[in-house]
Formats: sequence, C-alpha cells, structure tokens
Amino acid sequence: MALIFPGQGAQQPGMGRPWAGRPGWFLAERAAEVSGRDVVHLLLHADEEELRRTDNAQLATFVLEMVILHEVRHALPAARRPLVCAGHSLGEYAALVAAGITGFDDGVKLVAARGEAMREACASEPGTMAVVLGLAPEDVEKAAAGVRDEGGQVWVANLNSPQQSVVSGEAGAVSRCVESAQELGALRILSIPVGGAFHTPLMRLAARAFARTVQDAEFRPGRAPVVSNVDARPHRGAGAWPQRLGRQITEPVRWADSVRTMADELYCDMFVEIGPGRTLTGLARKITPQVSRLSIAEPGQLVAVPAPSPLTSSVTASPRSSVRGAA
Repeated sequence: MALIFPGQGAQQPGMGRPWAGRPGWFLAERAAEVSGRDVVHLLLHADEEELRRTDNAQLATFVLEMVILHEVRHALPAARRPLVCAGHSLGEYAALVAAGITGFDDGVKLVAARGEAMREACASEPGTMAVVLGLAPEDVEKAAAGVRDEGGQVWVANLNSPQQSVVSGEAGAVSRCVESAQELGALRILSIPVGGAFHTPLMRLAARAFARTVQDAEFRPGRAPVVSNVDARPHRGAGAWPQRLGRQITEPVRWADSVRTMADELYCDMFVEIGPGRTLTGLARKITPQVSRLSIAEPGQLVAVPAPSPLTSSVTASPRSSVRGAA
C-alpha cells in the first residue's frame, strides 16, 4: 500500500465539515495552536476566495489530510505501516508526517512558513500557471524552451502524467508557451487561478525565506520511505530532506515518474489517496492502470479495504478533478 496526498488546488470551501467533531478533529485545533492561525475557520467557513490565497490553501489542505490520515489509520490497519508515501507538491509534507520522518507540529510549522513565503514571492514576482492536456511532456518542454530562447520566463512545473503537464512563469510567457503547445498538438489548455509561478526559478525568494524554517525542523529515520518530488526516488530517513524541500519550491514536480517508482520498482499494488478530491487517483489511472486505487475524502469512504490486488476495482477521478493541484 502506498499513501498519496494531494497538494494545493484540491481545497474546497467547507471541506472540513464532514470531519468536524470526529476523533481526528483534535488535530485541526492543535494546528491552530501551533500556527497561530484560525485553521478551524479555514476548514469550516472560508469561502473560495479566502481559500485561494496560497498560505490559507496550503495550511488548510495539509491539516485536513492529517485529520483524515488519523482516521484512516484506525479504519485501515495497513495504513499504519505503508510500504511508501508520496505527495504532490504541498502533499509531500503530509507524506513526511505519514511516514514518520517529521512530526505533526513540525509539519504545521513548515507548511505555514512555506505558504507565507510563497505568497510573498507571488507579490514580488507575479506569475501564472496553465495545464496542457493531450501533449507529451517532451513536446511541452520544447514549447517552453522556445519561449525561453526568446527571453520569456516559463518552465514546465508539473509532470503529472504522460498526457498532462503544467507550465508556469510570467503571464505573457505562459500565454506564448500554450500557443506553441497548441501548434504542437495539445488538445486542451486550462488556466490555473494562482498569482505565482510555482515550481520555477521565480520562486527563489520563497526558497530562501523558507530555508530559515526548514533548518530548524527535526527529521527522523521514519517508518517508510517518501518518494521525493524533485527526483522521483524513494528516500528513507532524515537524510537531505531540508535541501529537497527547498529545491521543491523552484523545481518541477515529477509526479508521473514518482508513481512509476512506487508501482514498478517498489511493487505497490494499492494507492490510497488521502485528502480532498480525487486528483491523484485519476492521474494514477493514466500512469499505472494496473494498480488499484482508492480515494478517501469523506468519512463515508472509510471502508474496509481487501487484500490489494491488481484486479481490485478502483475509484477513479472525475474529469474536473483530474487536472487540479499546483503547489
């Protein structure tokens, strides 16, 4: 079993309501104490505009994933000792806590600092992001490289699946890049409503600000490896996690390769997505269709999971949910 966690973009207004008052809800209250932020408000009452703000979205999403994880561990005993964990961008912090590599309090502090640093970087160097569907990653990179050759600042930020990539950079450069991608055969382009160029060199100010916090966090050997976004390799133990998390802010998320690492090299035959939406199970269906998949976003989905098998029926994503997740 692999536990996987979505990132920013999966958040929804009221996403904490189904979990309020349940045994894991104490973690939302604890997160408020640790961060000095009204996390309970963000999970229960924040509207779409408030949740779109980078620091709010990241903290709320991370904490909800921790609440759900607490309950998943009781409902699914195998989730207490997964084979491996991974998270898409922000979700990597939830994966580190799930694997026992960092603690919950440190996770809250790291996510709060990351979100604030990225929000400030967005104000200093505005940018945007767009999803490119139906085009191979190498062709998306070709389109971005062509714009960079002309002086534009745009990069491939997320390598999500064989036919889905995200480009990120200055608004004008992103616009030229998606035009080039369409000329190369892209089937569809979707804009992502963010104010920054996540996972690009334009986030270097955020990486520098975040470095001060990550150096103070404690990283431990843990119970399972976490597949890192920056190299798609499993890493067990404390190691160089501060450096990897810093690089993650300015480098692309190699999610498709991460899924292949878990399925093909570590022989995972069940992905359990923990958090709002079904984005990652939808992507996994396209990357490794032979692997069983389950999404747990609401209490009603806390069902007994049979022994994992490649033939087990899966829970897959809706079209709308399968392209979300930026940071």
